[in-house]
Amino acid sequence: MDRPNPAAAGLGWLGIIRLGLVQSALGSIVVLTTSTLNRVMAVELALPVALPAALVAWHYVVQLSRPRWGHGSDMGRRRTPWIIGGMGVLAMGALLATNATALMASSTFAGIILAILAFSMIGAGVGAAGTSLLALLATRVTPSRRPAAAAITWIMMIVGIVLTAGIGGGLLDPFSMQRLAMVASGVALIAFVVTLVAVLGIEGPATASAAATEARVPFSEALKQTLADPKARLFAIFVLVSMIAYSAQELILEPFAGLVFAMTPGQSTQMSGVQNGGVLLGMVLVGALGGFIGGKGRGWMRGWTMAGCVGSAAMLGLLAAAAAVGPAWPLLPTVFGLGFFNGMFAVAAIGSMMGLAGEGGGPREGIRMGVWGAAQAMGFAAGGFLGALGVDIGRGLMGADAPAFGLVFILEAGLFLASAIIASRIGAPAQSSDLPAASPHAGARHVQA
Repeated sequence: MDRPNPAAAGLGWLGIIRLGLVQSALGSIVVLTTSTLNRVMAVELALPVALPAALVAWHYVVQLSRPRWGHGSDMGRRRTPWIIGGMGVLAMGALLATNATALMASSTFAGIILAILAFSMIGAGVGAAGTSLLALLATRVTPSRRPAAAAITWIMMIVGIVLTAGIGGGLLDPFSMQRLAMVASGVALIAFVVTLVAVLGIEGPATASAAATEARVPFSEALKQTLADPKARLFAIFVLVSMIAYSAQELILEPFAGLVFAMTPGQSTQMSGVQNGGVLLGMVLVGALGGFIGGKGRGWMRGWTMAGCVGSAAMLGLLAAAAAVGPAWPLLPTVFGLGFFNGMFAVAAIGSMMGLAGEGGGPREGIRMGVWGAAQAMGFAAGGFLGALGVDIGRGLMGADAPAFGLVFILEAGLFLASAIIASRIGAPAQSSDLPAASPHAGARHVQA
């Protein structure tokens, strides 16, 4: 059951929108590091696709420390410094990753070493800022406003991703490493300044003092209690499997567009914006329909989750067909459809996340968000690397790009179908009546989220 939180009433709609700006800033930096740099390494520098995938996987491995950060904030630490510090580390990591990519053109080994450090900073920054932001929402927003708050913040994150992909993609052409560095520097600076303005004075002393009155629970015990909850554990499994399915296509989609459809870096980055535009539409549509029928049926959130997973599987099947047909295939509508169904399952998943976060005695929002964030990170790390590795192996065995990509897309579709089966077994949260407008996540990317 949700605990009364006197501090939560202080965060109104303006405060929620301000926190949404932080999500926009986070997403704008991440889309450059996980999409554009991935494309440049694989296509412009002709490096193995597994290299950028391994770097992105490593930044997710770093995020496995999310539960510890969440537990620390639960035990009385203020969350705002974690958000600001995390965004600062993320911005610096993104700039370092851009420089590392440029260095790979002249010294591959030195560039890789620098990139490992850079992606370690990116992972630490995303984990610290993202987990603390989610926990702040869960603790400072009343239960009746949580679904709408999640919808606002994650839709704003997708908007930030779409705008960065569209505008940044346009500025990248004609492509050069110098132009890439200028675009990345501008995005990082704007994102950090927006974060500073957004969180200025928003938290106050209430969150820390309220948590300090609770009995302190050791991290190992808090983690054990969280994993012992059947719904929390099953939801973590769903997040893990669905994120493997999602991330396996995320890192190979732009290289696929470049190698099979001969798109330029700017065009493939803009294609990523089209995909995220579909995600945004899926989130808005399901959130609106959920607000209309959420109070009339306890299973609506689970149903939308399953529909999103099945639809994503169907779109991946069409991408496999696109690999076989080639440039004549209408790629952009297919990618848009994939984003739309991704948004459907994401919006329902975050509805469950926000509802489950406050269940149980004592402060638990931070560690629960951390556990699910860690599951998301594990899924992205495994899926992204295995998807890219599968393409490299397929290219070696088949001697061609298109069938290798098609095979990986088919395997991803199977994982999305498995995710739908798992989602069908997740019971409605105890406070499901308080979730009339369930809303998006991450983490995917995550959004990361």
